[in-house]
Amino acid sequence: MSASSIDVSGISVRSVSSGRELAAFIRLPHAIHADDPAWVPPLEVDMRMRLSKKQPYFRHAEGELFIAWRGDDPVGRISAQIDRLHLERHGDETGFFGFLEGHDDPAIFLALLQVAADWLRARGMRRMRGPFSWSINQESGLLVDGFDTPPAVMMGHARPWYGPHVEAAGMEKVMDLLAYDFLNGMRPPEKMRTFIRRLKEKGDLVVRPMNRRRFDEELRLIMDIFNDAWAGNWGFVPFTEAEIRQMGKELRFIIGAHDVAIAEWKGTPAAMTVVMPDINRMIADFNGRLLPFNWLKFLWRLKFAGPPERMRMPLMGVRRKFQNTAAGASLALAVIDEVNEYHAARGVRGAELSWILETNTRVRKVIESTGAKPYKTYRIYERAIA
Repeated sequence: MSASSIDVSGISVRSVSSGRELAAFIRLPHAIHADDPAWVPPLEVDMRMRLSKKQPYFRHAEGELFIAWRGDDPVGRISAQIDRLHLERHGDETGFFGFLEGHDDPAIFLALLQVAADWLRARGMRRMRGPFSWSINQESGLLVDGFDTPPAVMMGHARPWYGPHVEAAGMEKVMDLLAYDFLNGMRPPEKMRTFIRRLKEKGDLVVRPMNRRRFDEELRLIMDIFNDAWAGNWGFVPFTEAEIRQMGKELRFIIGAHDVAIAEWKGTPAAMTVVMPDINRMIADFNGRLLPFNWLKFLWRLKFAGPPERMRMPLMGVRRKFQNTAAGASLALAVIDEVNEYHAARGVRGAELSWILETNTRVRKVIESTGAKPYKTYRIYERAIA
């Protein structure tokens, strides 16, 4: 058997090599999650874009998709990928897996993870980590707690057996990512709100929305703050210029000026946050299809049906020179409070703040000071494959 295929316990794992197999890879989760009321079928058009080798990620990465078959039936899937930017930054000979799905059979997960490890090992990797679909800047982690609520947009979902089967295949936890439930009415402590108000009155702190007339320039500022703020975080890989441009194309239609808060400290842009409508709430009944008429439903729900039920905050950061300072905590709370005040006034019921490294106690304290609590846990696993 080559490193791109394997047979284990009646399970045959082969790389995706045709349009029909790609369609099977995309549709496979529908069978696995058919009786799961919390699952939201991803839009197939979005999945095809994410899996395309034309996306900016593959300018610095390579990867392959695999399907596990039992006879003629697809029963599981996985990806294996190598990110050169990660290797240049961390120098740890680590490759990744992602897009993991499978029926409740440990042999399926064992076979999938084995073929991913073989593929990575054949390309010089000595450690396998994941799931990342494709990268840490995209869908990250395996859901291990919080199965009873739908995933937020750009966050994953899993069945309760995934974690145990992954661990039975020899993978070990290396990091947990936390998603926080933030409800309408949650606020920073009054003492901190008073302190922030005084900083604003002095002119030291200015918080403003995005200027959509300068969308591209504002997006670059946001991502510059993000890349600086997250540079010291575990596993971090910066967004490239091409990835920022792609993000701009995707967000331009979805976010408004007040979905972004940019904080300036004594005239210097120092912190930012971005929220977006939790689109998963709008597409849950589409069964993954936009055609023929679901795109009209989506447009109406997004633009004309009133405020969304929930938002998601995927980006938040404070420049490193302000971190671990009173000013840094004020900046973080100020941008969170700014978007919260706006959307609470509109009638939005809550938001998911995700994801946060379990070890990032500084940011966790800031978020938890508002009353928000972690309600979902996504786990990153790894093991040596040398």
